[in-house]
Parts: sequence; structure tokens; C-alpha cells
Amino acid sequence: MNPTAAAPAGAAPTQASPSQTLSRGIRALEILAAAQNPLTIAELADAMGVHRSVAYRILRTLEDHSLLVRDDAGRVQPGPGLAVLARGVSRNLQTAALPELTQLANSLDMTAFVTVWDHQDCITLVTVEPRHSGATVAQHPGTRHPINAGAPGIAIQSALTEAEWNLLATGIPYRPEAAEARRTGYSSSHDEVIAGVSSLAAPVRVPGGRPAALAVVYIRSVHDPATVGAALAECAARIERQLA
Repeated sequence: MNPTAAAPAGAAPTQASPSQTLSRGIRALEILAAAQNPLTIAELADAMGVHRSVAYRILRTLEDHSLLVRDDAGRVQPGPGLAVLARGVSRNLQTAALPELTQLANSLDMTAFVTVWDHQDCITLVTVEPRHSGATVAQHPGTRHPINAGAPGIAIQSALTEAEWNLLATGIPYRPEAAEARRTGYSSSHDEVIAGVSSLAAPVRVPGGRPAALAVVYIRSVHDPATVGAALAECAARIERQLA
């Protein structure tokens, strides 16, 4: 029997096995992205749970594609190739959001950012810090936190009704605050993701994709939260019009 022959009509397709090498390479990039400092090959191999020779082969391939670089001491860190790949992630959303983020950050004196929904988490896609401020909360691209914590996650949920959310079978409860955010156009949180930090967010509906959130974070502000929330909702609406 030909092993490459097609499966009989009506038969369930065979699920392809995941590539262990590819998975390890991606895991290496995740570890390096989360590390505070460059890692030695031995440190990276330990974090990956593989022999040093295996880590070395993976790193050589990633290095060939500029996805990581090694310094003069041989320590490894993320490479410029990752920035090239990141440019293509939600490209239209990034392009539409950047002017709005800049305006929000500088007018409110707060860090403004867009988060996208990834499985159980929110991931910061793009961020802008105010031009003239020395006391803002930093929010770096790639930062991730659980979607059921914080204003961005609430805002993402609020783009859907509770019934629509439950149909997705995420296993994550629909927060009561999301229903309120549907009414007001924005969500709020305090002390949920970072101790002492407040956040406000508005949903951004992405045609053909999962909703995102436009958000700000701050420790204290002279602005009324309702005023900031309304500004976020207006900016989110302008972004949606550009994406339509």
C-alpha cells in the first residue's frame, strides 16, 4: 500500500505531529525575549531543558537568520531579525493606532498602548510614552498578562456580548465589568496587573479578526477617569474607521 495515498473519503484527517526542533527554536526566542540580560549558551540550554549541543545547533540556525546575536563574550540575546518580523504583526492595526497613541500619550501624560488577544493573554503590540515626562509607567511591546486581569482584557471582552464570548469556549469567565464597559465604551482597573497602577482601555474591533484594546496606564493623574475613558473610546472609533 502506498503510504502517501490519500485517506478514504469521509475519513478523519490525520493530525500532523508538531516539529520538536521548531518548537525548541521558538522556545529559545521566548526565553531570550523574557531575559533581563544576555544569556550564555549553558544558561539557555538549562532554561530549555536540553543538552548544550542541542541548544547550540538551534542557536546557529537562529543566528543565521539574525533572530539572535552573540556579544563578544559569547552571550546570546534577541537579534534585529525579530524587529523585522514584528513589523508585520497586525501591520494595519499598528499603522492606524500609532498616531492616536502618540496624541493620547502626550495630551494625557500617560503611556498609551495597544494590546491584542493571544489565547489566555493580552500582549502589548505597540506602545508610546509621553514626550515630556519622567514618571510614567513603562509598557514594552511583547509584554503579556492574563486576559482576565486588567482594563485591556475587560475591554477586549466588552467588544463581545456575554453570549458571544461563551460561544468561543475560551474557558475564561465573562467579567461583569465587561458588560458595564459595553455601556460606557471603556473599562477601568486598579492594582490588577501591576501593584499600585491604574489602567483605562477601550475596545478596538478588527475586521475579520479578534478584538484588540487601546489603553493607558498611570500611577496618578490630574485627569478625570471618565474624561480619559471617553478620549480612549473616541480614538478607538477613529482606528476602527481606518481599519474598515
